[in-house]
Amino acid sequence: MKKIDIGGRVIGDGSPAFIVAEAGCNHEGSLELAKRLVDGAVQGGADAIKFQHYVPEKLVTKTVPYFWVDKREGTSQLENYKNQRSLTREEFREVASYCREKGIIFFSTPFDEDNADFLEELKVPLYKIAATDLTNIPFLKYVAKKNIPVAFSAGMCTEGEIKEAVDAMRSVGNEKIIPM
Repeated sequence: MKKIDIGGRVIGDGSPAFIVAEAGCNHEGSLELAKRLVDGAVQGGADAIKFQHYVPEKLVTKTVPYFWVDKREGTSQLENYKNQRSLTREEFREVASYCREKGIIFFSTPFDEDNADFLEELKVPLYKIAATDLTNIPFLKYVAKKNIPVAFSAGMCTEGEIKEAVDAMRSVGNEKIIPM
C-alpha cells in the first residue's frame, strides 16, 4: 500500500497502525456525550475518531421497515434515524474544533453530497464511505474529486463491486484510497 498522509499521520507499509475510535452516532445527539467520546478516544490512545453525519430523510425512504433484530412494531428506518438525533452542523463544528484542541484527528462518514461538502468545510483529512454507498458510483466520484483520502468499508460487497468502486475513484484522479 502506498503511504498516505492523514492529518499529519502517515499510514501504509512500514507505518505504525492507525487507530480509529468509532463514535458513529453513539453521541445520541448530545454535544457533551460527543466530547466525552472524544476524551475516551484520546485516553485510549486513538489517532483519530470517526463520526457519522446524515440527514434521515436523505438516508432512507419513508416506507423501508425497521431492520434491527427487535423489529419494533410499526417503526420504520426513517423513524428510527429521526429518533437517533444527529448533531447539528454547529455542534459538529464544535466537535471538530474540540478534536483539534485534544490532538486527535476528526473525520466522518457523509451519506450525501451536501454532507461531504460540509465535511470539506471542516477540513477533514479523510472521508469514510459506508459499505452501503460503495455501489453509489456518482457519490464515490463526487467525494473522490475532492482529492482527500477516502477509506471505505466493503462489507457484503463483491470483489467486482469493490473493483468498480476503486476504479471510479481513481477515474477522477484520487489515488488516496484505503479499503477496509
